[in-house]
Amino acid sequence: MKFLKNIGFFLITITLLSSCEEIIELELGNTQNNIVIEGNISNLPGPYYVKLTRTVNVNQPSIFPVIENAQVIISDNEGQSELLTYVSDGVYQTQNLQGIEGRTYNLEVNVDGATYTSQSTMPSLVKLDSLMIQKLVFAGVENTSILPVFTDPKGLRNYYKFVLKVDGVQDNSFDVDNDNITDGSVNERPVQTQSLEILPGNIVDVEMRSIDAATYLYYYTLNQTIDGGPGGGTTPSNPPNGISGGALGLFSAYTSQTKTIEIP
Repeated sequence: MKFLKNIGFFLITITLLSSCEEIIELELGNTQNNIVIEGNISNLPGPYYVKLTRTVNVNQPSIFPVIENAQVIISDNEGQSELLTYVSDGVYQTQNLQGIEGRTYNLEVNVDGATYTSQSTMPSLVKLDSLMIQKLVFAGVENTSILPVFTDPKGLRNYYKFVLKVDGVQDNSFDVDNDNITDGSVNERPVQTQSLEILPGNIVDVEMRSIDAATYLYYYTLNQTIDGGPGGGTTPSNPPNGISGGALGLFSAYTSQTKTIEIP
């Protein structure tokens, strides 16, 4: 079964220039040299980036060949269209395209005679009001977490992704949530952290992204896979990504806001 050892991913700091690329590392068996597409577009000012690489087998060095000869196009349902410019290291960037809430964005990648396409609709912005500090004592040890303060819009299906940084270092968890049981409610769930500890004096940044259902499913499945393996109860598999043609990775359109707080 195909299962990525590393997707150098973003959708939209997956991190290349702030919020444009994320790193995803998974264990797998031998696989073909699949194309990996990592791209994001957001409501923040561009440029936006798409990175193209190929996978390698697990018994090979983790040096992922970049793709330099592709044609990469991003367009939307209102007539915007742009051919991206190759920069370096498999990265292609926009020049003039601007992400706008509510629009549907199409990605087309043409390489080596094959075409890969993906589509993502940018959700409306859900306002991030502030950040709160929560301190809990467990087994005599005080733990600090961060609670994003926002109100979920009532009657709409909403999906969220949270990116946390401590003193500029990004936590490596893929923290996503939905409003299945919290529709119209004020958020009561802190950001989940995996690799970083929050201590007094730290500067903590939390980016809240409103994502579409397909992006949520991708990261939710990725989390289940990471928690799987022996004793985990989840069979390793590639997360569903909505990219036609068999490519791996993700293309995501999202809205983004970031708040910062200092831990006393």
